[in-house]
Amino acid sequence: MRTAAIVAAGGHGQRFGGVRPKQLYEVGGRAVLERSVALLLEHPAVDEVVVALPPEVLADPPPYLRVSVKPLRLVPGGARRQDSVSNAFAATSDDIDVVVIHDAVRPFASADLVSRTIAAAVESGAAVAALAARDTIKRVRHAGDASAAFVQETLPRSEMYLAQTPQAFTRRVLRDALALVEQGHDVTDEATLAERAGHPVRVVEGELSNIKITLPADLPVAEVIAREGSATSSAPFRVGTGYDLHRLVDGRPLILGGVPIAFDRGLQGHSDADVVCHAITDAVLGAASAGDIGRHFPDTDPRYANASSLDLLRQAMEIVRDRGLSVINVDVVVVAEKPKVAPYIDAMCARLAEFMGVDASCISIKGKTNEGVDATGRGEAIATHAVALLCKRSQ
Repeated sequence: MRTAAIVAAGGHGQRFGGVRPKQLYEVGGRAVLERSVALLLEHPAVDEVVVALPPEVLADPPPYLRVSVKPLRLVPGGARRQDSVSNAFAATSDDIDVVVIHDAVRPFASADLVSRTIAAAVESGAAVAALAARDTIKRVRHAGDASAAFVQETLPRSEMYLAQTPQAFTRRVLRDALALVEQGHDVTDEATLAERAGHPVRVVEGELSNIKITLPADLPVAEVIAREGSATSSAPFRVGTGYDLHRLVDGRPLILGGVPIAFDRGLQGHSDADVVCHAITDAVLGAASAGDIGRHFPDTDPRYANASSLDLLRQAMEIVRDRGLSVINVDVVVVAEKPKVAPYIDAMCARLAEFMGVDASCISIKGKTNEGVDATGRGEAIATHAVALLCKRSQ
């Protein structure tokens, strides 16, 4: 079974106001949209993600929407939510069996909620995350200029649920639901369309923290959730490991830790193949739970052909800092029969420190051989191991 995720981010948030779409505002140091997209890109059950965006954002998408290890497609949003979702649905792969749809402005849904919603849709055809109403609900009628409202009836609270996203559908059910868009149906979510198309929609227990950012007053609440979630989901210290290996070939310069090394061969790779920078990049990204170097700087992207790995490391450090983390220290082991790295260690530490924004004393580099064992021991390649220790920055 293959699953696609659609992120509905095509609106501008008329009720929110502001100079930019509300999904681009930051909470807890990360854009609301980034949080929602990352949830789905990192979910093991999701095979591809399609994001519907306002035209101005689509024309110049933020870095976190530019590259991904999973298929990530960006499409234009429409005048209404259902138009945006229709555009995104048309961009999903033909072999997709289930589609999960999530509001960009619900940045705190859990991976477990996504899993439960998908599972319910597989069993029942359609599913919606929802919370049972806790308060007594009144249907009202407005009098005159609508400034006065009067209770028309009291609804049975036990039957009332507050819909959230994610919402998930089999491909057939969602196709039937979206077909109603062309007939002029104007709704606030896809579950309503599925209902009108005659399909039963199963309710999945939602989450109180899965708030929707609708008004500016919601941002302080979101900050609290982001702060509390960070405090309970991770310790103050984070450890990440990195590893890289490249073959030695003729006709390439050898660069390690950003420093040119005098040698008769260099490392083969899409970028400058600096294994020291690559291992450190993976270590710091791993400690920040931010993926790896291949996700952010894929070797299929021509922008990174012969790129300086120092620049890639600097961009990785920006991601780390955006997540409220700082590097305490990095420990690196370079495994090579030749050349000896000891004469270059001080220069490498200084160069790396400059691009990482840390003191050189925070970086340790050691050179080892592989005692003639395997390709590295035969002098055919150079490998590097790195460990990074990060901590939360004080607020």
